[in-house]
Amino acid sequence: MKEKTAFVCQNCGAHSPKWMGRCPSCGEWETLIEEIEEDAGTEFAFPPSEPVLYEKIKQAEKKRIHTGIEELNRVLGGGVVLGSVVLIGGEPGIGKSTLLLQVSRDFSTQGEKVLYVSGEESLEQLKLRGERLGIQKGNLYLLAETNLERIIAHAEKLSPQVFILDSVQTVFSSKLSSSPGTISQVREVTNQIFRFAKGNMISAFLIGHITKDGSLAGPKSLEHMVDCVLYFEGERDHSHRVVRALKNRFGPVSELAIFEMTGQGLQGVSNPSAFFLKERPTNEAGSAVVCTIKGSRPLLAEVQALVSSTLFAGNPRRMTIGCDHFRASMLMAIVEKKLGFSFAGEDVYLNVAGGLSIDEPATDMGILVAVVSSLKNKAVSSDLAVFGEVGLSGEIRSVGHPVMRVKEASSLGFQTVILPKGNISHLEKEDISGINLIGVQNVKDVIDTIF
Repeated sequence: MKEKTAFVCQNCGAHSPKWMGRCPSCGEWETLIEEIEEDAGTEFAFPPSEPVLYEKIKQAEKKRIHTGIEELNRVLGGGVVLGSVVLIGGEPGIGKSTLLLQVSRDFSTQGEKVLYVSGEESLEQLKLRGERLGIQKGNLYLLAETNLERIIAHAEKLSPQVFILDSVQTVFSSKLSSSPGTISQVREVTNQIFRFAKGNMISAFLIGHITKDGSLAGPKSLEHMVDCVLYFEGERDHSHRVVRALKNRFGPVSELAIFEMTGQGLQGVSNPSAFFLKERPTNEAGSAVVCTIKGSRPLLAEVQALVSSTLFAGNPRRMTIGCDHFRASMLMAIVEKKLGFSFAGEDVYLNVAGGLSIDEPATDMGILVAVVSSLKNKAVSSDLAVFGEVGLSGEIRSVGHPVMRVKEASSLGFQTVILPKGNISHLEKEDISGINLIGVQNVKDVIDTIF
Protein backbone atom coordinates (compact mmCIF):
# COMPACT_ATOMS: atom_id res chain seq x y z
CA MET A 1 0.00 0.00 0.00
CA LYS A 2 1.37 3.38 -0.99
CA GLU A 3 2.04 5.71 1.92
CA LYS A 4 0.36 9.10 2.14
CA THR A 5 2.48 11.97 0.85
CA ALA A 6 2.26 15.74 0.88
CA PHE A 7 4.16 18.60 -0.68
CA VAL A 8 6.03 20.65 1.92
CA CYS A 9 7.51 24.10 1.33
CA GLN A 10 11.22 24.05 2.13
CA ASN A 11 11.09 27.77 2.96
CA CYS A 12 8.16 28.15 5.36
CA GLY A 13 7.03 24.54 6.05
CA ALA A 14 3.53 24.93 4.63
CA HIS A 15 1.78 21.72 3.46
CA SER A 16 -0.11 21.22 0.21
CA PRO A 17 -1.89 18.07 -1.05
CA LYS A 18 -0.60 18.65 -4.59
CA TRP A 19 2.40 20.25 -6.24
CA MET A 20 2.24 23.92 -7.14
CA GLY A 21 4.91 26.06 -8.72
CA ARG A 22 4.51 28.75 -6.08
CA CYS A 23 3.96 28.27 -2.36
CA PRO A 24 0.55 29.73 -1.41
CA SER A 25 1.82 30.64 2.05
CA CYS A 26 5.15 32.45 1.55
CA GLY A 27 5.00 33.08 -2.20
CA GLU A 28 8.39 31.44 -3.00
CA TRP A 29 8.76 29.60 -6.30
CA GLU A 30 9.85 25.95 -6.76
CA THR A 31 10.05 25.21 -3.02
CA LEU A 32 7.31 22.54 -2.70
CA ILE A 33 8.95 19.11 -2.30
CA GLU A 34 7.13 15.80 -1.96
CA GLU A 35 7.56 14.14 1.45
CA ILE A 36 6.05 11.13 3.20
CA GLU A 37 3.56 12.06 5.91
CA GLU A 38 4.25 10.34 9.21
CA ASP A 39 1.30 9.18 11.27
CA ALA A 40 1.13 11.10 14.54
CA GLY A 41 0.53 7.85 16.44
CA THR A 42 3.51 6.05 14.96
CA GLU A 43 6.04 4.86 17.53
CA PHE A 44 9.59 6.07 17.32
CA ALA A 45 12.09 3.77 15.61
CA PHE A 46 14.48 4.13 18.54
CA PRO A 47 13.70 3.51 22.22
CA PRO A 48 13.44 6.58 24.47
CA SER A 49 16.79 7.63 25.94
CA GLU A 50 17.85 9.10 29.27
CA PRO A 51 20.69 11.56 30.00
CA VAL A 52 23.89 9.81 31.10
CA LEU A 53 26.84 11.29 32.98
CA TYR A 54 29.81 11.79 30.65
CA GLU A 55 32.28 9.77 32.75
CA LYS A 56 29.94 6.77 32.83
CA ILE A 57 29.71 6.48 29.05
CA LYS A 58 31.74 3.54 27.74
CA GLN A 59 33.98 4.26 24.79
CA ALA A 60 32.91 2.16 21.81
CA GLU A 61 35.56 0.67 19.55
CA LYS A 62 34.80 1.22 15.88
CA LYS A 63 35.94 -1.82 13.90
CA ARG A 64 37.45 -0.99 10.51
CA ILE A 65 37.72 -3.08 7.37
CA HIS A 66 40.69 -2.38 5.11
CA THR A 67 39.64 -1.78 1.52
CA GLY A 68 42.76 -3.34 0.01
CA ILE A 69 43.64 0.04 -1.60
CA GLU A 70 46.10 1.81 0.68
CA GLU A 71 45.44 5.26 -0.78
CA LEU A 72 41.70 4.93 -0.11
CA ASN A 73 42.38 3.66 3.41
CA ARG A 74 44.38 6.83 4.04
CA VAL A 75 41.45 9.09 3.07
CA LEU A 76 38.96 7.07 5.11
CA GLY A 77 41.17 7.32 8.19
CA GLY A 78 42.49 3.74 8.18
CA GLY A 79 39.67 1.78 6.58
CA VAL A 80 35.89 1.57 6.41
CA VAL A 81 34.06 1.65 9.74
CA LEU A 82 31.33 -0.98 10.16
CA GLY A 83 27.91 0.65 9.99
CA SER A 84 29.18 3.78 8.27
CA VAL A 85 27.75 5.36 5.11
CA VAL A 86 30.24 6.82 2.60
CA LEU A 87 29.14 9.14 -0.22
CA ILE A 88 31.46 9.45 -3.25
CA GLY A 89 30.84 12.23 -5.76
CA GLY A 90 32.54 13.09 -9.03
CA GLU A 91 32.08 13.97 -12.67
CA PRO A 92 30.77 11.36 -15.15
CA GLY A 93 33.52 9.04 -16.40
CA ILE A 94 36.03 10.09 -13.73
CA GLY A 95 36.29 6.52 -12.35
CA LYS A 96 33.83 6.27 -9.44
CA SER A 97 32.33 2.96 -10.57
CA THR A 98 35.77 1.56 -11.39
CA LEU A 99 37.10 2.45 -7.94
CA LEU A 100 34.16 0.89 -6.09
CA LEU A 101 34.26 -2.23 -8.24
CA GLN A 102 37.92 -2.58 -7.27
CA VAL A 103 36.90 -2.09 -3.63
CA SER A 104 34.26 -4.81 -4.09
CA ARG A 105 36.90 -7.13 -5.55
CA ASP A 106 39.28 -6.59 -2.64
CA PHE A 107 36.57 -6.98 0.00
CA SER A 108 35.27 -10.20 -1.57
CA THR A 109 38.77 -11.72 -1.74
CA GLN A 110 39.14 -10.99 2.00
CA GLY A 111 36.06 -13.12 2.66
CA GLU A 112 33.59 -10.25 3.10
CA LYS A 113 30.18 -10.60 1.46
CA VAL A 114 29.57 -7.68 -0.93
CA LEU A 115 26.39 -6.56 -2.68
CA TYR A 116 26.99 -4.18 -5.60
CA VAL A 117 23.80 -2.57 -6.88
CA SER A 118 23.88 -0.76 -10.21
CA GLY A 119 21.04 1.41 -11.42
CA GLU A 120 22.94 2.61 -14.49
CA GLU A 121 24.60 -0.48 -16.00
CA SER A 122 23.49 -3.99 -16.80
CA LEU A 123 25.09 -7.07 -15.26
CA GLU A 124 26.82 -7.80 -18.57
CA GLN A 125 28.45 -4.36 -18.57
CA LEU A 126 29.62 -4.85 -14.99
CA LYS A 127 30.99 -8.28 -15.97
CA LEU A 128 33.05 -6.72 -18.78
CA ARG A 129 34.58 -4.17 -16.42
CA GLY A 130 35.15 -6.87 -13.83
CA GLU A 131 37.12 -8.97 -16.31
CA ARG A 132 39.34 -5.98 -17.06
CA LEU A 133 39.92 -5.41 -13.33
CA GLY A 134 40.81 -9.06 -12.78
CA ILE A 135 37.88 -10.02 -10.54
CA GLN A 136 38.02 -13.71 -9.64
CA LYS A 137 35.67 -15.94 -7.69
CA GLY A 138 34.57 -14.52 -4.36
CA ASN A 139 31.60 -13.33 -2.30
CA LEU A 140 30.69 -10.55 -4.73
CA TYR A 141 27.01 -10.31 -5.68
CA LEU A 142 25.80 -7.99 -8.45
CA LEU A 143 22.28 -6.60 -8.78
CA ALA A 144 20.83 -4.38 -11.53
CA GLU A 145 17.80 -2.70 -9.95
CA THR A 146 16.37 0.79 -9.48
CA ASN A 147 13.47 0.11 -7.08
CA LEU A 148 14.60 0.88 -3.53
CA GLU A 149 12.19 -1.47 -1.76
CA ARG A 150 13.36 -4.42 -3.90
CA ILE A 151 16.99 -3.49 -3.27
CA ILE A 152 16.46 -3.38 0.51
CA ALA A 153 14.61 -6.71 0.39
CA HIS A 154 17.49 -8.38 -1.50
CA ALA A 155 20.02 -6.85 0.92
CA GLU A 156 18.10 -8.09 3.98
CA LYS A 157 17.94 -11.58 2.48
CA LEU A 158 21.65 -11.63 1.54
CA SER A 159 22.98 -9.87 4.70
CA PRO A 160 26.19 -8.50 3.16
CA GLN A 161 29.00 -6.86 5.14
CA VAL A 162 29.48 -4.23 2.41
CA PHE A 163 26.71 -2.57 0.38
CA ILE A 164 27.43 -0.40 -2.71
CA LEU A 165 24.83 1.63 -4.61
CA ASP A 166 25.66 3.11 -8.04
CA SER A 167 24.10 5.65 -8.03
CA VAL A 168 21.72 7.25 -5.53
CA GLN A 169 20.20 9.49 -8.25
CA THR A 170 19.00 6.53 -10.34
CA VAL A 171 17.11 4.71 -7.57
CA PHE A 172 13.53 5.56 -6.62
CA SER A 173 11.20 4.68 -3.79
CA SER A 174 7.66 3.53 -4.70
CA LYS A 175 6.40 5.45 -1.65
CA LEU A 176 6.84 8.68 -3.63
CA SER A 177 5.32 9.58 -6.98
CA SER A 178 8.18 11.88 -8.06
CA SER A 179 10.81 10.83 -10.59
CA PRO A 180 14.23 9.36 -9.70
CA GLY A 181 16.85 11.99 -9.01
CA THR A 182 14.48 14.58 -7.55
CA ILE A 183 15.22 16.08 -4.14
CA SER A 184 12.52 14.09 -2.39
CA GLN A 185 13.61 10.78 -3.97
CA VAL A 186 17.31 11.31 -3.24
CA ARG A 187 16.56 12.18 0.37
CA GLU A 188 14.23 9.21 0.87
CA VAL A 189 16.65 6.73 -0.77
CA THR A 190 19.57 7.95 1.31
CA ASN A 191 17.51 7.94 4.50
CA GLN A 192 16.34 4.33 4.05
CA ILE A 193 19.83 3.07 3.19
CA PHE A 194 21.24 4.98 6.17
CA ARG A 195 18.76 3.27 8.51
CA PHE A 196 19.42 -0.12 6.94
CA ALA A 197 23.21 0.23 7.25
CA LYS A 198 23.09 1.47 10.85
CA GLY A 199 20.56 -1.13 11.95
CA ASN A 200 22.52 -4.05 10.47
CA MET A 201 26.09 -2.71 10.98
CA ILE A 202 26.77 -2.76 7.23
CA SER A 203 29.36 -0.54 5.56
CA ALA A 204 27.57 1.28 2.74
CA PHE A 205 29.00 3.21 -0.23
CA LEU A 206 26.81 5.56 -2.25
CA ILE A 207 27.81 7.10 -5.58
CA GLY A 208 26.40 10.57 -6.15
CA HIS A 209 26.24 12.69 -9.29
CA ILE A 210 27.48 16.26 -9.23
CA THR A 211 25.97 19.38 -10.76
CA LYS A 212 27.62 21.64 -13.35
CA ASP A 213 29.04 23.85 -10.59
CA GLY A 214 30.83 20.86 -9.02
CA SER A 215 28.58 20.25 -5.99
CA LEU A 216 26.75 17.03 -5.21
CA ALA A 217 23.34 16.82 -6.85
CA GLY A 218 20.39 16.69 -4.48
CA PRO A 219 19.64 18.41 -1.18
CA LYS A 220 22.46 19.63 1.07
CA SER A 221 20.98 17.38 3.77
CA LEU A 222 22.32 14.45 1.73
CA GLU A 223 25.84 15.33 2.87
CA HIS A 224 24.67 15.84 6.46
CA MET A 225 23.05 12.40 6.63
CA VAL A 226 26.10 10.33 5.66
CA ASP A 227 29.22 9.72 7.76
CA CYS A 228 31.83 10.43 5.10
CA VAL A 229 31.84 12.54 1.92
CA LEU A 230 34.57 11.90 -0.67
CA TYR A 231 35.12 13.92 -3.84
CA PHE A 232 36.66 12.28 -6.90
CA GLU A 233 38.55 14.86 -8.95
CA GLY A 234 40.85 14.92 -11.96
CA GLU A 235 41.21 16.08 -15.52
CA ARG A 236 40.22 13.62 -18.24
CA ASP A 237 43.32 14.63 -20.21
CA HIS A 238 45.57 13.51 -17.33
CA SER A 239 46.04 9.98 -16.08
CA HIS A 240 45.94 10.85 -12.38
CA ARG A 241 42.87 11.11 -10.16
CA VAL A 242 42.56 12.69 -6.72
CA VAL A 243 40.19 11.60 -3.94
CA ARG A 244 39.76 14.04 -1.06
CA ALA A 245 37.59 13.86 2.06
CA LEU A 246 35.28 16.80 2.73
CA LYS A 247 33.62 15.19 5.74
CA ASN A 248 34.63 12.22 7.88
CA ARG A 249 33.15 11.39 11.26
CA PHE A 250 35.75 8.67 11.85
CA GLY A 251 38.95 10.30 10.59
CA PRO A 252 40.64 13.46 9.30
CA VAL A 253 39.09 15.56 6.55
CA SER A 254 42.33 16.94 5.13
CA GLU A 255 43.67 13.68 3.66
CA LEU A 256 44.27 13.17 -0.03
CA ALA A 257 44.61 10.03 -2.18
CA ILE A 258 46.24 10.08 -5.61
CA PHE A 259 45.56 7.40 -8.22
CA GLU A 260 46.75 6.76 -11.75
CA MET A 261 44.20 5.50 -14.26
CA THR A 262 45.54 2.47 -16.12
CA GLY A 263 44.12 -0.27 -18.32
CA GLN A 264 43.78 -2.45 -15.21
CA GLY A 265 41.91 0.19 -13.21
CA LEU A 266 43.04 2.76 -10.68
CA GLN A 267 46.50 2.26 -9.19
CA GLY A 268 47.56 4.12 -6.05
CA VAL A 269 50.52 6.49 -6.43
CA SER A 270 52.78 5.86 -3.43
CA ASN A 271 55.25 8.64 -4.30
CA PRO A 272 53.22 11.49 -5.81
CA SER A 273 56.13 13.97 -5.70
CA ALA A 274 58.22 11.87 -8.09
CA PHE A 275 55.12 11.20 -10.20
CA PHE A 276 54.39 14.90 -10.78
CA LEU A 277 58.04 15.94 -11.27
CA LYS A 278 59.16 13.14 -13.59
CA GLU A 279 58.70 15.25 -16.77
CA ARG A 280 59.99 18.54 -15.37
CA PRO A 281 62.31 20.30 -17.87
CA THR A 282 65.79 21.34 -16.73
CA ASN A 283 67.41 24.75 -17.23
CA GLU A 284 64.15 26.32 -18.36
CA ALA A 285 63.06 29.76 -17.15
CA GLY A 286 59.71 30.06 -15.40
CA SER A 287 59.82 26.75 -13.50
CA ALA A 288 60.02 26.42 -9.71
CA VAL A 289 59.48 23.49 -7.35
CA VAL A 290 57.44 24.21 -4.23
CA CYS A 291 57.03 22.02 -1.13
CA THR A 292 53.35 21.84 -0.23
CA ILE A 293 51.27 19.76 2.18
CA LYS A 294 48.20 17.78 1.13
CA GLY A 295 46.48 16.48 4.24
CA SER A 296 49.20 14.80 6.30
CA ARG A 297 51.42 14.16 3.27
CA PRO A 298 54.20 16.38 1.88
CA LEU A 299 54.10 16.89 -1.88
CA LEU A 300 56.49 18.57 -4.31
CA ALA A 301 54.79 20.36 -7.19
CA GLU A 302 56.12 22.28 -10.16
CA VAL A 303 54.81 25.82 -10.64
CA GLN A 304 55.23 27.10 -14.19
CA ALA A 305 55.04 30.73 -15.29
CA LEU A 306 55.11 32.34 -18.71
CA VAL A 307 55.59 36.10 -18.92
CA SER A 308 55.42 37.43 -22.48
CA SER A 309 55.04 40.85 -24.05
CA THR A 310 51.58 41.82 -25.27
CA LEU A 311 50.32 44.14 -27.97
CA PHE A 312 47.46 45.17 -25.67
CA ALA A 313 49.55 46.98 -23.09
CA GLY A 314 46.53 48.63 -21.54
CA ASN A 315 44.84 45.32 -20.79
CA PRO A 316 47.39 42.49 -20.25
CA ARG A 317 46.08 38.99 -19.56
CA ARG A 318 46.39 37.20 -16.20
CA MET A 319 45.53 33.50 -16.36
CA THR A 320 46.04 30.83 -13.68
CA ILE A 321 45.44 27.07 -13.68
CA GLY A 322 45.77 25.12 -10.43
CA CYS A 323 46.32 28.11 -8.12
CA ASP A 324 44.21 30.97 -6.79
CA HIS A 325 43.85 33.75 -9.37
CA PHE A 326 43.48 36.58 -6.83
CA ARG A 327 46.43 35.44 -4.73
CA ALA A 328 48.62 35.27 -7.85
CA SER A 329 47.59 38.83 -8.75
CA MET A 330 48.49 39.94 -5.22
CA LEU A 331 51.94 38.33 -5.47
CA MET A 332 52.61 40.07 -8.80
CA ALA A 333 51.67 43.39 -7.20
CA ILE A 334 54.17 42.68 -4.39
CA VAL A 335 56.89 41.95 -6.99
CA GLU A 336 56.20 45.27 -8.69
CA LYS A 337 56.11 47.26 -5.44
CA LYS A 338 58.99 45.68 -3.53
CA LEU A 339 61.36 44.56 -6.31
CA GLY A 340 60.81 47.25 -8.92
CA PHE A 341 59.74 44.95 -11.76
CA SER A 342 56.85 45.86 -14.02
CA PHE A 343 54.17 43.64 -15.59
CA ALA A 344 52.34 46.54 -17.25
CA GLY A 345 53.01 45.37 -20.81
CA GLU A 346 53.23 41.64 -20.05
CA ASP A 347 50.79 38.76 -20.25
CA VAL A 348 51.26 36.40 -17.30
CA TYR A 349 50.22 32.73 -17.41
CA LEU A 350 50.55 30.47 -14.34
CA ASN A 351 50.11 26.70 -14.25
CA VAL A 352 50.63 23.91 -11.72
CA ALA A 353 52.04 21.04 -13.78
CA GLY A 354 50.20 17.73 -13.92
CA GLY A 355 46.73 19.17 -13.35
CA LEU A 356 47.23 19.57 -9.61
CA SER A 357 45.39 22.23 -7.64
CA ILE A 358 47.26 23.89 -4.76
CA ASP A 359 45.86 26.66 -2.58
CA GLU A 360 48.16 26.59 0.44
CA PRO A 361 49.79 29.94 1.43
CA ALA A 362 53.17 28.15 1.62
CA THR A 363 53.19 28.02 -2.19
CA ASP A 364 53.42 31.82 -2.43
CA MET A 365 57.21 31.77 -2.73
CA GLY A 366 57.06 29.21 -5.56
CA ILE A 367 54.67 31.38 -7.59
CA LEU A 368 56.79 34.46 -6.98
CA VAL A 369 60.03 32.73 -8.00
CA ALA A 370 58.49 31.22 -11.15
CA VAL A 371 57.10 34.59 -12.29
CA VAL A 372 60.39 36.46 -11.73
CA SER A 373 62.33 33.63 -13.40
CA SER A 374 60.23 33.94 -16.55
CA LEU A 375 60.34 37.74 -16.49
CA LYS A 376 64.16 37.79 -16.19
CA ASN A 377 64.44 34.77 -18.52
CA LYS A 378 66.78 33.09 -16.03
CA ALA A 379 66.35 29.46 -15.04
CA VAL A 380 66.14 28.34 -11.41
CA SER A 381 68.60 25.64 -10.38
CA SER A 382 67.09 22.18 -10.95
CA ASP A 383 68.10 21.02 -7.46
CA LEU A 384 66.40 23.94 -5.64
CA ALA A 385 63.02 23.83 -3.89
CA VAL A 386 61.21 26.63 -2.04
CA PHE A 387 58.31 27.20 0.34
CA GLY A 388 57.00 30.10 2.41
CA GLU A 389 54.09 32.51 2.74
CA VAL A 390 54.51 36.04 1.39
CA GLY A 391 52.94 38.96 3.27
CA LEU A 392 51.76 42.23 1.76
CA SER A 393 54.83 44.01 3.14
CA GLY A 394 57.05 41.58 1.25
CA GLU A 395 58.01 39.61 4.35
CA ILE A 396 58.38 35.82 4.25
CA ARG A 397 56.23 34.25 6.97
CA SER A 398 56.71 30.91 8.67
CA VAL A 399 54.53 27.95 7.66
CA GLY A 400 53.60 24.66 9.29
CA HIS A 401 55.33 21.27 8.95
CA PRO A 402 58.74 22.53 7.74
CA VAL A 403 60.46 19.25 8.69
CA MET A 404 58.14 17.16 6.49
CA ARG A 405 58.66 19.51 3.55
CA VAL A 406 62.46 19.50 3.80
CA LYS A 407 62.66 15.72 4.22
CA GLU A 408 60.47 15.18 1.15
CA ALA A 409 62.73 17.46 -0.91
CA SER A 410 65.84 15.71 0.40
CA SER A 411 64.43 12.26 -0.44
CA LEU A 412 64.02 13.30 -4.09
CA GLY A 413 67.60 14.55 -4.40
CA PHE A 414 67.15 18.31 -4.00
CA GLN A 415 70.33 19.92 -2.66
CA THR A 416 68.99 23.32 -1.52
CA VAL A 417 65.76 24.52 0.07
CA ILE A 418 64.88 28.19 0.52
CA LEU A 419 62.46 28.65 3.39
CA PRO A 420 61.29 31.28 5.92
CA LYS A 421 63.93 32.26 8.44
CA GLY A 422 61.42 31.65 11.22
CA ASN A 423 61.27 27.94 10.32
CA ILE A 424 65.03 27.41 10.60
CA SER A 425 64.82 27.06 14.41
CA HIS A 426 62.43 24.09 14.03
CA LEU A 427 64.90 22.30 11.75
CA GLU A 428 67.94 22.74 14.01
CA LYS A 429 66.54 20.11 16.37
CA GLU A 430 66.08 17.57 13.57
CA ASP A 431 68.66 15.25 12.07
CA ILE A 432 68.60 16.60 8.52
CA SER A 433 71.89 16.25 6.65
CA GLY A 434 72.97 16.43 3.02
CA ILE A 435 70.78 19.43 2.15
CA ASN A 436 71.52 23.15 2.27
CA LEU A 437 68.89 25.23 4.08
CA ILE A 438 68.72 28.97 3.40
CA GLY A 439 66.45 31.13 5.56
CA VAL A 440 65.06 34.35 4.07
CA GLN A 441 63.18 37.29 5.62
CA ASN A 442 61.72 39.11 2.62
CA VAL A 443 61.16 38.81 -1.12
CA LYS A 444 64.36 40.73 -1.90
CA ASP A 445 66.38 38.08 -0.04
CA VAL A 446 64.67 35.37 -2.10
CA ILE A 447 65.45 36.94 -5.48
CA ASP A 448 69.02 37.90 -4.47
CA THR A 449 69.70 34.35 -3.27
CA ILE A 450 68.35 32.61 -6.37
CA PHE A 451 69.41 34.99 -9.14
